[in-house]
Amino acid sequence: MTLPRIVVVGGGAGGLELVTRLGRKFGKRKRAEIVLVDRNSTHIWKPLLHEVATGALDSGLDEISYQGHARANGYRFQLGTLCDLDREARTLTLAPVLDDDGEEVLPSRTLAYDELVMAVGSVSNDFGTPGVSEHCHFLDSPQQAEAFRKAMLNAFLRYNTPQESPSRMVVGIVGAGATGVELAAELHGASQMLNNYGFTTLDSEHLEVHLIEAAPKVLPVLPDRISQAVHAELERLGVGVHVGTRVTQVEPHAIVTADGERIETDLSVWAAGIKAPAFLSTLGLSTEPNHRLKVTETLQSVDDEHIFAFGDCASCPQRDGSTVPPRAQAAHQQATRLYRNLAARLEGRSLKPFVFRDRGSLISLAHFDAIGSLMRGASARSLFVEGHLAKLFYASLYRMHQRAIHGALKTGLMVVVDGLNRFIKPRLKLH
Repeated sequence: MTLPRIVVVGGGAGGLELVTRLGRKFGKRKRAEIVLVDRNSTHIWKPLLHEVATGALDSGLDEISYQGHARANGYRFQLGTLCDLDREARTLTLAPVLDDDGEEVLPSRTLAYDELVMAVGSVSNDFGTPGVSEHCHFLDSPQQAEAFRKAMLNAFLRYNTPQESPSRMVVGIVGAGATGVELAAELHGASQMLNNYGFTTLDSEHLEVHLIEAAPKVLPVLPDRISQAVHAELERLGVGVHVGTRVTQVEPHAIVTADGERIETDLSVWAAGIKAPAFLSTLGLSTEPNHRLKVTETLQSVDDEHIFAFGDCASCPQRDGSTVPPRAQAAHQQATRLYRNLAARLEGRSLKPFVFRDRGSLISLAHFDAIGSLMRGASARSLFVEGHLAKLFYASLYRMHQRAIHGALKTGLMVVVDGLNRFIKPRLKLH
């Protein structure tokens, strides 16, 4: 008897949590075949990419091999990029895999499915701003974060020369959402540690960070109390915060704003706005202008009941007329609901709608501070937290993700190993 096959495209936080649960429940018991497709061979939790970008996190230590994880958790992994979809035949086509020299490693392949899940996440939206794609760094993937880290280290090294030592190194970050805010703080922490290790003569007093946001406040989607507290802390660190400022152009070493201001930069980062990958709009499924797939409350495509989507790449309606926000906690909650809906599908039961429950928001400002709010159950009253308590809650978010994909025992061991590494290894990746 042929087993039903569930194919999940995208191994981000939500996608990996979903295939892990499906693999343990159905794959290991030979009740269904679970397949994960991703263009990368390893996974790292996307909210940590700003730490990878500054070297505060060594991606080589924290990344997970999909192939090894698949073997341990009852699913199969296919390396590849989705390039075509045949809904009638229920097949998807993966593009050829090429090496760094452009040589073909794996040919194009066709993969059949009974149920298909799209979990490809999001990418930065440059809104067509001239010069952004050519002159800005992005933090959408580990590769982009590593590219920024190398450029950052090279910039610090350049200022070690006697001719450059009196100057200030300038970094411009466009977008004061969570990524931009956390990166701004991490850069100040990184400059301090690089100076302590003797990597550079510059310290945080010689680092000039500009955080530019078109909205009237930083963290525009979060409550005012969090936004104001984060704004004040960033200014205390020395970050130049420009709110209500729209960027009209990015040049090789400058960011130009709508009011004519020209901010000279050594490094420019674009972290303003997100959109789903553009290829989603080429698959014959209904999408929004930002390429997010339109789904029902049960996370099924409005066009095809055998195709599901969740996370940042899906536009899921709620009963109050809003859509689910593109946040990590939403993807985590949707992965749980989708796991239950797919289980119901395999067992012939009805599917239930997804209801987003806001658990609050937490922002980490490197080792300096953490600020956020926690929701008090159904009353929706929030509890404001900051300092060590907020740092503890923020760290627990990653541990919850690790627990979902590794289990409690292995996660506990990882906590111990991470604690030891803080004493054994440098606090920053210096190579």
